[in-house]
Amino acid sequence: MSWLDADDLPPFTVEHPDGSSPYVLTCDHASRRLPSRLGHLGLSDEALETHVAWDIGAAGVVRRLADALDAFLIMTNYSRLAIDCNRPPGSADSIVARSERTEIPGNRGVSSDEMEARANALFHPYHDRIRAELDARRDRKQPAVLLALHSFTPAYHGVERPWHAGLLYGRDSRLGRVLLELLRAEPGLNVGDNEPYAVSDRTDYAIPVHGERRGIPNAGLEIRQDLIADADRQAAWAARLAPLLEIALVKLPPH
Repeated sequence: MSWLDADDLPPFTVEHPDGSSPYVLTCDHASRRLPSRLGHLGLSDEALETHVAWDIGAAGVVRRLADALDAFLIMTNYSRLAIDCNRPPGSADSIVARSERTEIPGNRGVSSDEMEARANALFHPYHDRIRAELDARRDRKQPAVLLALHSFTPAYHGVERPWHAGLLYGRDSRLGRVLLELLRAEPGLNVGDNEPYAVSDRTDYAIPVHGERRGIPNAGLEIRQDLIADADRQAAWAARLAPLLEIALVKLPPH
């Protein structure tokens, strides 16, 4: 018996499966949807529209980027409140009972069996598909560059965040540093260097596992949510980013 119901969507969506670009784009927090068996996790409709449930605006930007670049794109179809696809399964932040100031009643006291069921239904299929794409590119000697797109709140726990965007990277700074330089050259942009977050094995999954362990260039790109809250602003950011991502491929230093 499947954990997802017959009327539920599959765990992820792929666009441009045969994309010609070296970029493999991911969006771990693309959706605020919850699997039917979880209901609303005790939250209101209004709460599920906030950043607690998803990365507001990220899917709209990354879809347009994939179109502009002809890049492989994979996005989650379910909220990070079901399980966070950018946290190691079983970690403290994998299934949260509180997000910033919001309590998640339906995630209190989740059993180990339920954690495993959510991971098997949502987390592992998503990452298995990323793994399959990167394996296939390796086998056919097609270049791969991993870029994870996220968005962040203008303030967190009452502290204002001044950055318009941020580049995140860990052990491999090649792509992050190049994109940081390119974005900082854009007029009027305040771009964070591993701000407002930094990559680590504890707080991230895709970059350490799919990027660093394979030795392929990788980075996370964060955009502030108020700057991509509607379709016009998402399109503007995608139009700004697409040529910079193409330039970055040329400027990437060797490993």
